[in-house]
Amino acid sequence: MNNVVEKEDNNKKSRPAWLIKLFLLLSVVGPGLITANIDNDAGGIATYSVAGAVTGYRLLWVLLPITIALIMVQEMSSRMGIVTGKGLADLIREKYGLKTTFYTLIFLVMADLGNTMAEFAGIASAGEIFGISKFICVPISALFVTLLVFRGDYKIVERVFIAGCSVYFSYIITGFIIEPDWALVAHSMIVPDFSTLQKSDLPIVVGLIGTSITPWMQFYIQSAVVEKGTPVKHLFHSKIDVIVGCLFMFVVTLFIVICCASTMYGSGIQIHDAKDAALALKPLAGDYSSLLFGVGLFNASIFAAALLPLATSYYVCEGMGWESGVDKSFKEAPNFFSIFLTLVIVSSFLVLMPSINLLNIMIWSQVINGIFIPLVLMFIMRLCSDPDIMGEYTNSSFYNFWGYALILLMFVANMAMIYFEFVP
Repeated sequence: MNNVVEKEDNNKKSRPAWLIKLFLLLSVVGPGLITANIDNDAGGIATYSVAGAVTGYRLLWVLLPITIALIMVQEMSSRMGIVTGKGLADLIREKYGLKTTFYTLIFLVMADLGNTMAEFAGIASAGEIFGISKFICVPISALFVTLLVFRGDYKIVERVFIAGCSVYFSYIITGFIIEPDWALVAHSMIVPDFSTLQKSDLPIVVGLIGTSITPWMQFYIQSAVVEKGTPVKHLFHSKIDVIVGCLFMFVVTLFIVICCASTMYGSGIQIHDAKDAALALKPLAGDYSSLLFGVGLFNASIFAAALLPLATSYYVCEGMGWESGVDKSFKEAPNFFSIFLTLVIVSSFLVLMPSINLLNIMIWSQVINGIFIPLVLMFIMRLCSDPDIMGEYTNSSFYNFWGYALILLMFVANMAMIYFEFVP
């Protein structure tokens, strides 16, 4: 026995330092990568597609500051989960009481129901691209996400989500097939040209911000690092996970905008969602481009349809003090699995109803998201700055300054979104 232990120790000593660090990083990678990339869901892809088709390259520079802001917010949520070992809703309940938590959760659940419906609507749209009826692809997808969460443990669910992230490369491949003007792309991405901005660009900028930083993301990533059991000593590796995830999301977003800007901008083609963008690519950029765009839409929609209700189940159970976790059985966490199942069944059922107005549901869910994201960010800032909660890992003054500046910007942006959606 002693010989075996000594042999293992010798093997560890013989491994290069960089290899050990790589293994540590890979053991922590997951929550940041998954959360950032699943945010490129059906609604996000539609927003990026419309942005490219309507504005061309002139808003590419907006994506960089949005990505930096997302990194900041996700890093705080991840750090808070690792340091405290508790989810965001759990900490809000402990700090601000059950009443505040309850009313906050009510509105967030309403928004997430609309968001989950939007994901199943994305699945239906992707099915139409490949000639598959929504009455086939939506129920099958609902069954898949249900079995994934009910039958798998956290490691299995995480690995499936990470595998799903790899499919986003379809947008990058599509971008290279289209062969845009890369010099113009680079210049537009780095150098803002404010002289080209138009009044009609403001709703699109607001949409880009609103679809990139959402309430459910902050609750999910914190719950995910808690369930994963990431220790404080791996805090740096968790930050790398967040940064890599957000940068990969930025690249995918960039290529979606590039695909639509290169082919549809100035062509007079009107698109309203991601399905329209995929179908429009076929005569403009070839069958492969349209096919890859459709594959990306289906992948994004089905994994977001699993992750969104999962995030909702996490934060509702944390806020109410109920047992939660994919590793639990239904008997151990009945409320957790019941909330997930209810959201999936109701959302997929409503999407199949012929008379329902999905556009209004998507708009209202985004309005609720817009109203509550500054509030959620305020909770995060206050909790992350509390030494009683975070100890030596509180935010720096520099971090707080830019964090509160971001909250103000989000508030103004979302008020602008509400204005443009509802004021003629």
